[in-house]
Amino acid sequence: MAVSDSVVLGAGVRVLKPDLVNLYGCTIGDETRIGPFVEIQAGATVGARCKIQSHCFICEGVRIGDEVFVGHGVMFTNDLWPRATDDEGHLLGADDWSLKATVIGNKASIGSGAVLLPVRIGEGALVAAGAVVTRDVADFAIVAGNPARIIGDVRKRRPNSTGRS
Repeated sequence: MAVSDSVVLGAGVRVLKPDLVNLYGCTIGDETRIGPFVEIQAGATVGARCKIQSHCFICEGVRIGDEVFVGHGVMFTNDLWPRATDDEGHLLGADDWSLKATVIGNKASIGSGAVLLPVRIGEGALVAAGAVVTRDVADFAIVAGNPARIIGDVRKRRPNSTGRS
């Protein structure tokens, strides 16, 4: 695994274990941090000042905004009809499927172990750990479960950012 020469890295990007990642053909914004055992595929973009925790898979077609947190083991998908073969049993190739995009709004947070189908996650939204997101998530919504459902609004539940009461 490695950081390919085809990766566009912004200023101050930190790849914590460059020998333990697989980054190729993607764009990473300024001051973003990427943990070990992360794969980011060609055509994916990660904004500025993001934190991508270990063991994440960010596939082609994913666009992550600025200041986004992606927890450990988050999996993105880009195909709504995944198949290995066609009706006659022939292996499918690169031209035999339709790429579906996933867009993550600025300041969103994706909890550890979440799985995201091709969806839009709104600005400031919070996806709970382990959620399976099958539908778009509104700005500032909190979603949890399988399938993920709205359980709140971050503007009403956010703890004091200083940690003091």
